[in-house]
Amino acid sequence: MTFTRCAALAVAAATALLAVPATAVAATVPAGFAPASSSWLTPRHGYVLGYAGSTGYLLETTDGGARWSRLTVPPISLPDNHNHVSLTVPDGKHAFVSDGEHIQATTDGGRHWFAVALAGLPSPSYLDKITIADGQVLALASTLSQPDHNTTQLYTGKVGARTLTAVPGMSIDGGITYGDLAVGGGVQVSVGADHASSKYWTSTDAMHFTPSPLPCDVSKQTALDGVREGKVVALCLGDPADPSPGHMHKQLVTAAALGVRFLPSDAEAPLAGIIQGFAAGSAQNATIAATGGGLELLYSTTDGGNTWQTTQLDEDRFGLADLRFVDYAFGTVVTGSPDAFNGSVLYRTTDSGHTWQPITFS
Repeated sequence: MTFTRCAALAVAAATALLAVPATAVAATVPAGFAPASSSWLTPRHGYVLGYAGSTGYLLETTDGGARWSRLTVPPISLPDNHNHVSLTVPDGKHAFVSDGEHIQATTDGGRHWFAVALAGLPSPSYLDKITIADGQVLALASTLSQPDHNTTQLYTGKVGARTLTAVPGMSIDGGITYGDLAVGGGVQVSVGADHASSKYWTSTDAMHFTPSPLPCDVSKQTALDGVREGKVVALCLGDPADPSPGHMHKQLVTAAALGVRFLPSDAEAPLAGIIQGFAAGSAQNATIAATGGGLELLYSTTDGGNTWQTTQLDEDRFGLADLRFVDYAFGTVVTGSPDAFNGSVLYRTTDSGHTWQPITFS
């Protein structure tokens, strides 16, 4: 999961990989290119959205980053408010790009892009996550700084729809609201408000949702990922000011199946750092992205959260984003931002988070 407020179903046969548009060109990466977001289908087949100056580029690799080609880029610029621009590629035909306020989608492998709207969503608001499951587009969005209260709401529509509509009853209101959405082995939706109330639903068809036992206490925020090896893996997060500013409680929880009770790991992850992302590669392997004290930190476990390894990626970059795993070993994360003074870097791990190396573009 990715937090971008303060913030996939990677299944494709070789014949259904994201098609290279007719406009794609075999070209070197532009000078000054800096990654903003990445999304991978396999350890060899991935996509990176980035910018060289103010110009956006969408790149594809099918050999693990040895070579890159350019694809048609959707019309989303780096926002003046420094919102994260996120790329999500659920499968070989479909992709989404969003700056938190605007959404562009493709259903033909990037040949054409179109705008997607969330019906009735007031401004200001922020798109927390958008993805696809079982022929349905699912989006979770939150209003920001409303005078009376804020809302986090689930929106859905068929793949290809230009407008997604709110799902009745699948929302929460409060002074500060938040939530997460995960697909893979089923659909999970979690919403919460003010560290005082929470709701959690599961679905096996992305259309009918069942209230299910909460992964975390109502005083905690929930970060989700998909079902891994039959188990549901989530992360429980405490108040960002507890036990002290820049620190928060982070504990892995697992359930034997969708809709059953979660059990906590034996140990918490290190307290230092505010959550920036969470992803699980298997039922035992998971990584947390956090920032604190000017440091970009990754906490990884390979034993279900009983022990944690700490990796410091960079110092004084502009946060972490898009922490994702496509299998038990291969994961990626972006540190920094293309428009930050010291830029951005895309890192990958091939050993379940033990080590991380930067990906170069040429």
